[in-house]
Amino acid sequence: MSRRPLEATVKIGVFLKQVPDTETKIRPAGDGSGIESGDVKWIVSPYDEFAVEAGLQLKEKSGGEVVVVSLGPARTLDAARTALAMGADRAVILDDEGFQGSDPLGTSRALAAVARKEGFDIIFCGRQAIDEDNNQVPQIVAGLLDWPHASWVNSFESEGEMATVKRPIGGGKLEVVKVRLPAVFSCTKGLNEPRYASLPGIMKAKSKPVARYTPADLELDGQVGASAAVVQLTSYQMPQARPSGRMLEGEVGDQVKELVRLLRQEAKVL
Repeated sequence: MSRRPLEATVKIGVFLKQVPDTETKIRPAGDGSGIESGDVKWIVSPYDEFAVEAGLQLKEKSGGEVVVVSLGPARTLDAARTALAMGADRAVILDDEGFQGSDPLGTSRALAAVARKEGFDIIFCGRQAIDEDNNQVPQIVAGLLDWPHASWVNSFESEGEMATVKRPIGGGKLEVVKVRLPAVFSCTKGLNEPRYASLPGIMKAKSKPVARYTPADLELDGQVGASAAVVQLTSYQMPQARPSGRMLEGEVGDQVKELVRLLRQEAKVL
């Protein structure tokens, strides 16, 4: 894809994922193939909200349009509608059965193909989805597009063909990176304060355009979906309950000896 400066015709892509609400009690399905979804409340992954806001702010500065893209089942449209209500212009939903079961590589192939088809000039996404915490898709998409990528972005400024971003690198320090556009940016907390959808925005979202592509539309037959996945999830299980703590009694010297014995014989960490 050709490089060009951000102009009034800039096309801003925002990738988002629908995930379970953090307040939802998650239970694995009986066969371990996934989670029980009947009582789950679904939301936009919180880091993706920073990406939506970044796209909207760039549009307000440079013009153009914001297109949100999401892969998932039919209910994924609800997440896209949230972004449309915030101010995004239109959405692309990849809910065809052929996409279902994609691993991070398959998902990235689909999203990169949409980016090519739509002609995005810049892509924002969350640093990672909060359900599986893979933190893989932004980097893979950038690689497939042969674009630069900056992760954990908490400050963004653009000027012409360049963007200047800041990202935390630990110890309270920030790394300043200059990136030539087009590029992929994964966003984290501190970048902005995502706006709330207004009532008029919610009403307008219902009539905003929503496109759908199939694997064939994106020339991805055989490259996405469960059959093409190189990573297979065998089962979902709840963590085993931790045993209750044990109080050691007696003199300090005796407690130390007993602790060492327990660490060696039961915990087997010595």
